[in-house]
Amino acid sequence: MSTLKPNGLTEKELVKGVLGKDLVCQEVFFNRYAGVMMTVCRRYARHRLEAEDILQDSFIKAFNHLHQFKFEGSLEGWIRRIVVTTAIKWVGKKSFTNELYDVEVEQDEPVEPLAISNLNEEQLLSYISELPDGYKLVFNMFALEGYSHKEIAKALGIKESTSRSQLTKARRMLQTRISEIEKLAV
Repeated sequence: MSTLKPNGLTEKELVKGVLGKDLVCQEVFFNRYAGVMMTVCRRYARHRLEAEDILQDSFIKAFNHLHQFKFEGSLEGWIRRIVVTTAIKWVGKKSFTNELYDVEVEQDEPVEPLAISNLNEEQLLSYISELPDGYKLVFNMFALEGYSHKEIAKALGIKESTSRSQLTKARRMLQTRISEIEKLAV
């Protein structure tokens, strides 16, 4: 299979090549999806090195379970689910579970949309990474990955109300941080 032009491979050809242990296809597979998935990892990790570890673990899982990909949806979406699941488990291994299981429950008050129009991706990722880990986890899963509070609660072993509370607090913290930066810029 390595006689094919690597950049012109379809998803099916790429998967077939990776499953056939073709080293060129394995490299193309990683290079094609690693950049996007690293962005996902950085949203969950405390720092770049941790994100790289999550990415590596995720791709090992993707390679080991690629035979389970059924071509029902995109390959990128399938890999993203592996990355998010790996990141959640990685976060679960850390010592900040008390923060995630905050018993304080707040009413789900409306929060103004973030003023992100003047922020670039790096700045936004930086602000998200400054969130306490429990808030960051719920924020990423809900706002960026599209999980429902019910799905988040099930994945993290918490109540739906805790998920909503963590999200509200995360949004408020982000708004405060962005407002502070905007005041300094004026």
